[in-house]
Amino acid sequence: MKYIYLLVLSVFVVSCGSKQENKEEIKPKPLMTLVQSHAKTAPVLPTFYDEVKDWKYLKEVDSFFVKYQKISPNEALSNAVELKDLVKSLKDSLKPKKFDIPSVNARINILYNEVLRLADITEISAIESAEVNNQVDKTMSAFSDINTKINTVLAKIRFENEIDIDVDFIGLDSTRLDTVSKKSIDLRMKEKLIEKNNLDKGSRKRQ
Repeated sequence: MKYIYLLVLSVFVVSCGSKQENKEEIKPKPLMTLVQSHAKTAPVLPTFYDEVKDWKYLKEVDSFFVKYQKISPNEALSNAVELKDLVKSLKDSLKPKKFDIPSVNARINILYNEVLRLADITEISAIESAEVNNQVDKTMSAFSDINTKINTVLAKIRFENEIDIDVDFIGLDSTRLDTVSKKSIDLRMKEKLIEKNNLDKGSRKRQ
């Protein structure tokens, strides 16, 4: 009887151990280690590549964000300090003259603030994965805003060079104008100048 009791007990212990191992096997992976996909940052348009090719820190930050497109919260935080240093260099270094303007600088400052928040999260021990992923999205969106503004600035400069007038003067968004519209505006402006010159000449003759 004693041996039967020991046998039953042994089977029970082995069975419990087996169940425990199965529970460990199906234990969900920690959320902080799960890779999350993030939207790509908006790029500088190919037609403007030559305008930013020598902007070292913009290119470095852009390249660094590639790894953030698919990254776990833990990896995002482990790279946050390096990203912060890169963005600080972008913020503090000399910029190409055409981009050293308030609208671009303001967007770079916003990016720096978002990166600082991401880096600060590394000090929070109880941070949740959703909070990290959300901050990564905000940071990448802030960089997209910089590139989008760069595209707008360069499109405006190109448009002004093409029609030889200041688009601010006529209150137009140059990024929304097609080639036909630009030529039409150019023609109307020339007609107005000719008309004005004729009126000035007529006025002088009457005097």
